[in-house]
Amino acid sequence: MGNKEICWMSAIELREGFRSGELSPVEVLDEVLERVKRYNPELNAIVTLTEESARAEAKKAEKDIKEKRKVGPLHGVPTTIKDLVFTKGIRTTFGSKLYENFIPDEDAVLVDRLKKAGAIMIGKTNVPEFGLIAYTDNLIFGPAHNPWDKRRTTGGSSGGAAAAVAAGFGPIASGSDGGGSIRIPSNFCGVYGIKPSFGRVPIYPKLPGWETLACEGPIARTVSDAALMLDVMAGPDDRDRFSLPASGVRYLENVEKGIDGAKLAYSPNLGYATVDPEVESITRKAAFSFEELGCKVTEIKPDLLNMENDLISNTVAETVASIGKRLEEWKKIIYPYYSSFLPLEGSLKARDIINIQYRREEHWRKMHKIFKEYTFLLTPVTAVPAFELSKDRIAIGPTKIAGKGIGPIGWMPFTYPFNFTGQPAASVPCGFMKDRLPVGLQIVGNRYDDEGVLKASRIFEKAFPWEDKKPHL
Repeated sequence: MGNKEICWMSAIELREGFRSGELSPVEVLDEVLERVKRYNPELNAIVTLTEESARAEAKKAEKDIKEKRKVGPLHGVPTTIKDLVFTKGIRTTFGSKLYENFIPDEDAVLVDRLKKAGAIMIGKTNVPEFGLIAYTDNLIFGPAHNPWDKRRTTGGSSGGAAAAVAAGFGPIASGSDGGGSIRIPSNFCGVYGIKPSFGRVPIYPKLPGWETLACEGPIARTVSDAALMLDVMAGPDDRDRFSLPASGVRYLENVEKGIDGAKLAYSPNLGYATVDPEVESITRKAAFSFEELGCKVTEIKPDLLNMENDLISNTVAETVASIGKRLEEWKKIIYPYYSSFLPLEGSLKARDIINIQYRREEHWRKMHKIFKEYTFLLTPVTAVPAFELSKDRIAIGPTKIAGKGIGPIGWMPFTYPFNFTGQPAASVPCGFMKDRLPVGLQIVGNRYDDEGVLKASRIFEKAFPWEDKKPHL
């Protein structure tokens, strides 16, 4: 079996092949690493390759299978871990010169769970510094390049993870999402990503920041692989005081059950966003295609708050507080774009931060009204497709859409609202622009309904499959 075929197999296909003896974990790892070495220099998706430990784990995985030992649900499956996530004994930089040589002495909860499930980590994936922006670049490793067009961004902050999955560097990857950081790169790179409910996957240990916004979650080429990965990663851990009790749901087992008769709301702009007309056309068609799948879809005009400035202010305040005494040191080696918004921290007062929480509560009340009537909310993932990489690292992203001026993150108006509410939300590949850039549809569920989001994603995937759509590297 050749590289081309093995590197595009799903995690579920790989594990079944291992169990039947048709595939070997060592053979699969060899093919994936060969592909990484061939294409990663162009993409810069993986920034730390853990080849030696991966080969040792693959040999052990193969021996365990041959000796008929009990194996985990991801036994032998190659995966990558985001460079914002602690990995014991393996360099973890958070994309920052402040932590350029940091080596953790323990694994994050999700890493420990993936390892116990048998997954084989092949490397750490590229991120923006501290994951602060939805654009993957930093002063240690440089930018990640989009597999569909290497002149363009992968998005962020899980940009390296999404690019790795899109490029065939393993079927699954860990991502995290504080304002869209799983969904935006999945959208730009044409793969599937789900931000689970806040607290569904414990986050420990971690650097301070993103205290009540960030979630860990899966990025994969298929919904079923993401469901399997979430089965492994989810569940309480007392070290994360926000972690949720066990849901009692087996996501992979239930993902095929469907959502017949569900009422879906569609909004092309959430009441305040400016959207590229082609993006809107593609996502509108995708949203209303759910009517062909046994659902009722209604376009709504919600009266929601635009919390763009709240996200920026909250992020800047938390970041500066977390840096603490190293602030002056950081300013000398900071990613250049950050210098444009760092001064904002000096103008923020305590009441400004408290007001964000009040606005957050008002935002939830408005969102709650929508979900009293509808099971899911559908939107574009971003207002634009992947844009060109910055040449100067000072100006990032479009300043206008359809001729109208936008704010600094006006191109990503659809994702962070659901970090403020803690709701589960996924990016589902739903089409391509005329220039062949991927476009995603966002599926948002009610609080704690991760299972529902996965089921809605799966029925769309079955009707409009995307797994065979791959970038030409």
